[in-house]
Amino acid sequence: MSSFFENRRVVVTGGAGFLGGFVTEGLKKRGCKDILVPKVEDYDLVEINDIVRMYDEMKPDVVIHLAAAVGGIGANRRHPGEFFYKNLMMGVQLIEQARLRGIEKFVALGTVCAYPKFTTVPFREDEVWNGYPEETNAPYGLAKKMLLVQSQSYRDEYGFNSIFLLPVNLYGPGDNFDPESSHVIPALIRKCAEARESGAGHIVCWGTGKVSREFLYAGDAAEGIMLAAEHYNSSEPVNIGAGFEITIKDLAEKIARLTGFTGEIRWDSSQPDGQPRRCLDVSRAKEYFGFEAKMSFDEGLKATIDWYVANKKR
Repeated sequence: MSSFFENRRVVVTGGAGFLGGFVTEGLKKRGCKDILVPKVEDYDLVEINDIVRMYDEMKPDVVIHLAAAVGGIGANRRHPGEFFYKNLMMGVQLIEQARLRGIEKFVALGTVCAYPKFTTVPFREDEVWNGYPEETNAPYGLAKKMLLVQSQSYRDEYGFNSIFLLPVNLYGPGDNFDPESSHVIPALIRKCAEARESGAGHIVCWGTGKVSREFLYAGDAAEGIMLAAEHYNSSEPVNIGAGFEITIKDLAEKIARLTGFTGEIRWDSSQPDGQPRRCLDVSRAKEYFGFEAKMSFDEGLKATIDWYVANKKR
């Protein structure tokens, strides 16, 4: 573990959120004494005046930009304009103001949704521009991908040290379990747990179940982000993932088993599947800054289910 963070002031946007909690804990373990989290009640990071005020008051050396307007397929379909605008304006203005202030390093988080809908599996970073993203989350994915353009062009023109990471779908304790905006793992955990408790004979899941996804434990993602901040200084995009895929049907059956739900799983094929497959090539992260996911998928799911059961509203 390096001493990179020990004497640096680090702003973590979204630090009070799901992934942010793992990142701030990881920074503390690395000896970081000045971890600054701009809370939404105090700073609207879509607004330039709040961004300027945040930088003036917090005076960071390093910015780790995790804050995002985000959700599952349903939320993306309901809010394509909002997700595009908020994610673009947050990222672009945060990077520009960091450049103007001579911030030492900016860590920008992209998304697997930035990849084209039809991409050779596993997804290699060099493929990120070879097609349009899957339609249901394209506005979000493209807004995030503009931060890659900005990182690369700012390094070329200004020598600004901004890096761009492409994390796959995350899960873990503390995830968002709101059925209006949650991603697939917390949505399935809640459905199965509630069905088991109520004695329901079946649950209904979106799509066909045939598409595949890759999932990364949020604690592993946080470690990848911190390793990149410590050791990586280039604008080539880098995938952050676990390097495996599972069909949504197999995922639903696994979560049903782990939650104790024994009823039927029905599939509503009138609802969208989203991207056909998702699995990242994770070799670049290992080569560039030594990152490999550690948490086994079953253990991570058990920890997430246990957290939900302990923290759900009665």
